Amino acid sequence: MRRFQLLHRCFTRSCALPQSRDASAVISSSVFAYADGASRGNPGRSGCGALLVDPSTGSVLATETKYVGDLETNNAAEYHGLMLALQLAQQHQATHVHIHMDSQLIVRQMQGQYRVKAANLRTLHQQCKELSAAFPHVTFSHVAREENTEADRLANEAIDEYDGR
Repeated sequence: MRRFQLLHRCFTRSCALPQSRDASAVISSSVFAYADGASRGNPGRSGCGALLVDPSTGSVLATETKYVGDLETNNAAEYHGLMLALQLAQQHQATHVHIHMDSQLIVRQMQGQYRVKAANLRTLHQQCKELSAAFPHVTFSHVAREENTEADRLANEAIDEYDGR
């Protein structure tokens, strides 16, 4: 529990974590995945970001950004961020994935607590369900925005890079 608290403290206070961008890095079978989406305009220019963290060391194992599109909603961008996180976990051959997102809607939909009402989210939700089914163990946790700042930064970075900033 202490490592988890330290990890959250690092993300909320922007402290330095050991970095590893090597996709072939050996990791434990359990990872924390942080995902976020951003939309400027809602709908508008959208991006997403994800990162994997080794829960035993707090090391960032991988980060990824993706520009989603010019007319996407914030919730669609959140789902794209979740897909990105699940794909990173697959690439790192994780078996236990603990997803952390600041979108209560997406977390509750993935947990089956909320229905997916918006037509534009149904396909994205289904794709995420299929990706998550590839893992023996997946959990979805809603976290405060302050505990997801690095994924938020990555999501906005995707839009900024697309805009040429």
